Amino acid sequence: MTSNRRRAATIPDVAREAGVSRSTASRALAGYGSVSPEARERVRAAAEKLGYRANQLARSMITGRTHTLGVVIADIQNPFFAGVTRGITDAAHAAGYQVLLANTDEDLGAERAAVKTLCDKHVDGLVVAPASTTEVGHLAALVEGVCPVVLLDRHAPALPTDAVTVDNQGASEDAVRRLIAAGHRRIALVTLVGSETGNGAGAEDEASAPGPFPISTGVERVAGYRAALRAAGVEDTDAYLRVGTFHRQDPAALTDELLSLPEPPTAVFATDSMIALGVLSAVNARGLRVPDDISVVAFDDAEWTRVVRPRLSVVAQPVQELGAEAVRALVTRIETGARPPRHITLDTAFITRDSIAPPP
Repeated sequence: MTSNRRRAATIPDVAREAGVSRSTASRALAGYGSVSPEARERVRAAAEKLGYRANQLARSMITGRTHTLGVVIADIQNPFFAGVTRGITDAAHAAGYQVLLANTDEDLGAERAAVKTLCDKHVDGLVVAPASTTEVGHLAALVEGVCPVVLLDRHAPALPTDAVTVDNQGASEDAVRRLIAAGHRRIALVTLVGSETGNGAGAEDEASAPGPFPISTGVERVAGYRAALRAAGVEDTDAYLRVGTFHRQDPAALTDELLSLPEPPTAVFATDSMIALGVLSAVNARGLRVPDDISVVAFDDAEWTRVVRPRLSVVAQPVQELGAEAVRALVTRIETGARPPRHITLDTAFITRDSIAPPP
């Protein structure tokens, strides 16, 4: 039985079509070495005519690079990480890299498996939003070896590598100060972490958060919340603090617990837009009105926060730029080699809308 499948064009085919040597065609196609502009154009035209496609595996064996980046995202369902991923892919493509994506659902075991799989595929480097900022041994082994790593959204003090974040503590403190300026004293914070935890009570260190595997983002937002309350003379910073666990505790249930207190909060700060949806669900279930009965502020300017009524006041992050900056840092490290690690901090902006009012 004969096959009509066309044989794939090879470098010798391109060289014959362009009227150049095989080595000249190879250099022109790979973009290295000395090739005259005229010969390069003839090789390009011949490759296009013949439908030549480079053997990326063979090229990577020669160059030592695959021009792929591994990206390990904590929760692709979260609009924040969806926007970050868009920034990553756009910046990677602009730099000549393809992206292999893995989602961990904030699970440390899934993260370790994803990192191993991506390294087995010989990615040139990794962008990781770590599920823990203390349990980073699997990443440290890469940093010390041959695979550059850039942390995204979170940083790990013990890991000597680049990180791209916002000023989470400062942004959180600013948001709570705005609620205080509106007259609120009973201000709640609802957040989630990636490991089993209690409700946050008794964590005395200002920059600490409960749970054996803390995430720097949550730790810093809690620290900012506490700092703003203490600056306003509120000493008990645990009374309205609720810390749940990803995929195990519902933000709506945590909020309902707060609203059941003898003196419920008059304002709630949700540390991301997904948590804010749970907060609003609990508020609506009790027939309360925002902001007449309770004020609500969220971290992240998700699209829905501008559509609901009342529109939500938010801490807006430069979502796509965070992803793009992480890629730029990683590509620089891949292409220039060792250099001191950098912590790149991007600015946030508080957007005042309609969800803050004086306490009832």
